[in-house]
Amino acid sequence: MIITKTPFRVSFFGGGTDYPEYFVQNGGGAVLGTAINNFGFFSCTKFHSRLFEYSIRIGYSKVECVKQVVDIQHAPFRECLQWCGIGRDIEVNYTAELPSFSGLGTSSTFVVGLINALHAYEGRGIRGLDLAYQAIELERECLKESVGCQDQIFAAVGGFNVVEFRATDDIIVHRIPWTKEQLRYFEEHLLVFFTGLRRRAEEVSAKQIQKIDLNRDRLLQMRKMVDQGYDILTNKRDFSGFGELLHQSWCLKRELDESVSNSVIERIYEEGRAAGATGGKLLGAGGGGFLLFFTPPDKRESVRQQLQRFEELHLSLNAPGSHIIHS
Repeated sequence: MIITKTPFRVSFFGGGTDYPEYFVQNGGGAVLGTAINNFGFFSCTKFHSRLFEYSIRIGYSKVECVKQVVDIQHAPFRECLQWCGIGRDIEVNYTAELPSFSGLGTSSTFVVGLINALHAYEGRGIRGLDLAYQAIELERECLKESVGCQDQIFAAVGGFNVVEFRATDDIIVHRIPWTKEQLRYFEEHLLVFFTGLRRRAEEVSAKQIQKIDLNRDRLLQMRKMVDQGYDILTNKRDFSGFGELLHQSWCLKRELDESVSNSVIERIYEEGRAAGATGGKLLGAGGGGFLLFFTPPDKRESVRQQLQRFEELHLSLNAPGSHIIHS
């Protein structure tokens, strides 16, 4: 049995500049973010199809038992199996610690983890960036999804990084030089709550891609904030400017398209700010999912009390990329 473990992600700055539709035409893009210690898991085992009336069994929130790959209804499962050249005699199961459509890169974590598992099942190894490149091509070219390129990178290589996007096959990962003490102190500033709203990121992303030319100046500002955020993290012990920069970035992001935010999200965000958070953002493309707040440690309980009606996600950052935990 092959089992893979692949992280979800949180991004702080630069989201929207990781679309090839933007960075290819505008001198590159960049994102500052981190893989988190919440994961998706795949298991792959040999399936003895001669004993059954079908040759492939896959399990997720549903179970599909089919005779051939093209009969699989779940598109990412179908395309990943075809991509890796597997046509029969396999059982694959997926489980995750966090829900889909929540702004944490779950769709790309799925594809990265599955490709990694299927390569390992076939006896092939694949390094992190190559795994990410394959996932980007599969999602964009085979699945025809309007996705950026950051989620696949964080899922494949992990870490707390600035990621530069030059081309879909030319992506540079710069690790943040944290000590364990600095990382833990930074984590003490973060609070994340589930809004209860779910949406397909692909639908929100497609609207933003259509407006890239209109939003070019805003995206250029958001790209510059990646460098500003990096400077705060690496040059100062005081992280207060990070929260203020997040607030500025969120204000810009809301202007990209009306689908990014809504009255429910705005009310939650303003409640968190009023309780002591210096800034924050909705994670992912927008429209729902998890809302992150950057909060001075002495204001954490105040924000928690204000938003106690929402489920809190306790974050641990700088998680490892997709890897085999059993073979």
